[in-house]
Amino acid sequence: MLRIDRASPALVRMTIDRPPANALTLDLIQALTDALIRLGEEAEAPAVILTGAGERFFSAGGDIREITTTADTALPRMRSFHRLLTVLEGYRCPLLCAVNGYAVGGALELVLYADYVVASENARFGFPEINHGLLPAAKGMRQAMNRLGRRTAERLLYSGELVSAQEARAMGLVDEVVGFQDVQNRTRIVAEALRLKDMHLFSAIKRTFNDATDMTDEELEARTLKDMQDYLSREETAVAREQFLQRKARQKHD
Repeated sequence: MLRIDRASPALVRMTIDRPPANALTLDLIQALTDALIRLGEEAEAPAVILTGAGERFFSAGGDIREITTTADTALPRMRSFHRLLTVLEGYRCPLLCAVNGYAVGGALELVLYADYVVASENARFGFPEINHGLLPAAKGMRQAMNRLGRRTAERLLYSGELVSAQEARAMGLVDEVVGFQDVQNRTRIVAEALRLKDMHLFSAIKRTFNDATDMTDEELEARTLKDMQDYLSREETAVAREQFLQRKARQKHD
């Protein structure tokens, strides 16, 4: 159902493998949540690539059989899904999506929390819930607005229409569109490059992206000063700054 492959100590690929459409069941949601929490607790947490098995579906979103049952069943499931979105948002290292087909409904909400998205040319994205008597998670809708802007989010959420990979790239949902055969390899290359960055600084940037819209100017100033004290005292960042100054000095003399 969820395949976890450790390509290297610094890179993990999670594959949603639930034919025919890789729908997100409660068990799958919990497995994703548990795996991300476990990886995030590692001292050297890896970059994570989330993808779907097969060519047609990244994931068709929530399993409608679970969603449209009684409230006693559906509400705990939504609580679990909200928790998954919270864990995705808080994952401190690079989180990427390799989208190999349809990524709709709840699956699109997962994609919205990725730091980088590579899509195949045949990928499709959208929130069809309004046409099916359903609603996305409120946290996912807010992320759509934050990532894409209110007008674009309204277009997707109000219409329920699906957009192509090229349209998704134009609206800022996707970073790259490549052929299906290249999706996994290209995502791996980007993941490895991001994971080579200073993860302390990467995590600080990501944390501020997540928090900034709800912070006052005073809180932003305090965050800046605290982060500055932290990175100025770290040996790794001091080395990076010294290397930068040495390169500048060489360029000046050339």
